[in-house]
Amino acid sequence: MADKRNIKKTIKKLITTMGGKFSKELGINLLKGKSEEIFKWFLASKLFGARIGANIAIKTYEEFERCCVLSPEKIISTGWDGLVKILDDGGYVRYDFSTATKLLEIMKDLEKNYGGDINKLHQMAKDEKDLENRLKDLGKGIGAVTTNIFLRELRLIWPKARPGPSELVKIAAKHLGLIKPKQCPLIALERIWSIYNIRGYDFCDFEAGLVRLGKDYCGKMKCDICPMEAECRCKKIYRT
Repeated sequence: MADKRNIKKTIKKLITTMGGKFSKELGINLLKGKSEEIFKWFLASKLFGARIGANIAIKTYEEFERCCVLSPEKIISTGWDGLVKILDDGGYVRYDFSTATKLLEIMKDLEKNYGGDINKLHQMAKDEKDLENRLKDLGKGIGAVTTNIFLRELRLIWPKARPGPSELVKIAAKHLGLIKPKQCPLIALERIWSIYNIRGYDFCDFEAGLVRLGKDYCGKMKCDICPMEAECRCKKIYRT
């Protein structure tokens, strides 16, 4: 692991440089566990889940917000044509038709099985695995990636939200020397945060910072322009 004296500095730089929770960036407040806010993050997670730039997903979510289409009922009443227009206006052109279709199917299932209340889905889940399965069963378009994006920022809100760190998180954490190959990534990262936490942030900010680093730099091997280059152990990792 990296020099203990530098771990806290590395974590603080990671979050302040790369950014923390995506939900916070979108103005979504998950802290009180309100169904309306959690649903907003669910919608945003669906948009982030496609192979599309984060900036486009953010812009598209903001278009849903501008149009006040931020609930299962509003999405259903907006209809397929209306959803395609919102998606197009947000720049989500590549996936507009399929996403509009999937959103309608997901919302109808959410209304039918959980009365449109995303918190009820969590309450009815038996455990963390059942929670993930219930999310994926909400219709086509909710796969492992979207489920992971959604649940990772609900770790401190939903007791059953315990997704494993994504590959982006793991590669970024390894490059920073925060986890070793044989360690359980989630347990190792939670332990590190419990010791070296940064005031004003939480574990979800830490994880989101690793996601951003992994997606924008580590996964693309852009070490020469990475803002965390000084802290990176990437070259050492690949020489061993």
